Amino acid sequence: MKIIRTLMVCIVVLFQCTLKTIAQDTTKITIEQAEKRFLEHNLQLLAERYNIDIADAAIVQARLWENPNVTVSGVNLWATKTQRGEMEDFAAPPLKYTDFSVELRQLIQTASKRRKSVNREKVSKEIALQEFEDILRGLKVELRKSMYAIQYSRSYLAILISQRNSIVSLVNSHKKHVQLGNIAKSELIRLQSSLIELDNEVNDVRTALIEQEMALKVLLNIAPSTQIEIIGDTKTAKNPNDIVLSDLLQTAEKSRPDMKQLELQTQFYQRSLDYEKSQRAPDITMIANYDRYSGAWKNFISFGVSVDLPVFNRNQGNIRTAKLHIEQSLYVVQQQQNVIRHEVVAAYNNYVNAYNLYQEIEDDELFSELETMLEIYAKNLTNRNINMIEYIDFMNTYRTSNQIMLTTKMNVQTLFEELQYTIGADIQ
Repeated sequence: MKIIRTLMVCIVVLFQCTLKTIAQDTTKITIEQAEKRFLEHNLQLLAERYNIDIADAAIVQARLWENPNVTVSGVNLWATKTQRGEMEDFAAPPLKYTDFSVELRQLIQTASKRRKSVNREKVSKEIALQEFEDILRGLKVELRKSMYAIQYSRSYLAILISQRNSIVSLVNSHKKHVQLGNIAKSELIRLQSSLIELDNEVNDVRTALIEQEMALKVLLNIAPSTQIEIIGDTKTAKNPNDIVLSDLLQTAEKSRPDMKQLELQTQFYQRSLDYEKSQRAPDITMIANYDRYSGAWKNFISFGVSVDLPVFNRNQGNIRTAKLHIEQSLYVVQQQQNVIRHEVVAAYNNYVNAYNLYQEIEDDELFSELETMLEIYAKNLTNRNINMIEYIDFMNTYRTSNQIMLTTKMNVQTLFEELQYTIGADIQ
């Protein structure tokens, strides 16, 4: 019994240690490391890469020749004894004198149909590559925004917890003074009410942080039990004065994957038109035939050619469709160019406004003095130099000001990423 109890205790301790290890599993990662892991482990990207391989397989298939066709016909399974030659050759096998014919057909495509089909599939592969780049572009900006949001939530949560600790200390102090009759209980209730409001906001921020971390773990393909700690600061915001809007517009037209995809779609329709035009030329079927006993000669070998006569169907409908697709795609490209220009200008203006606002706030001395003022206000309330209303008003101002500071910083980072997203390239 003692041995069994000892084993049970060991199992329980081992299980608890395992749970503790899992619960405390933390991954420290920089933004650069996160982007590298994202490229290597994101499941959506890994799945999308197969579309490129599928396009390669389509090119291989387009290069293949048509298979030859063999037909065996005219087999006379009910031949008479005389036809089988049994009167003359008693040792002859049963099928030696049986009638049959064998025909071999090989389709030969004309007008370079196979080459034009390959060219069309090559454009399809380029489209698949640009589709992958577009998905990568969207997921990358989502990754960066997610990391900025996590940094914002954690910074704001630290401010709330610091403010909460200050209020908790005051609540404990006020409880003693209420018991001694030094202050009115209404002041304690007002302070406790502020603490409850602050706890509710802390809970909301923690809930948002959990959702943000979940989104980041999915992007990085990290286990749900793993805690992520983002180390290192974000990149310094680029001064809009160093960014030329006209250069951004040119970069967007050259670099946007969705723009390239639409241009390639026009090329695909042009290749399709070439292919459909080649379909007007009839293909040639080469025929070789061997016939035994059914003709004038015992073994008859013949050759022939089969060609469709393009009298009624000259592929007019498909050619017309391909031409219409080309005309339609040209308008789609122009529309997308117009949309891209407006997106770049709007993203640039939003970034300029956010950057200027952040610079004004960062240069304001108020934000550098808030932490010192928090302690001063707490001491003044304890010493009865200020009343409860003044203290609560400052606490709200303290929280709102820090939130504005953090939000403005995150907006600058987020809008800069959106500006890079609209041009389809990183701004150097």
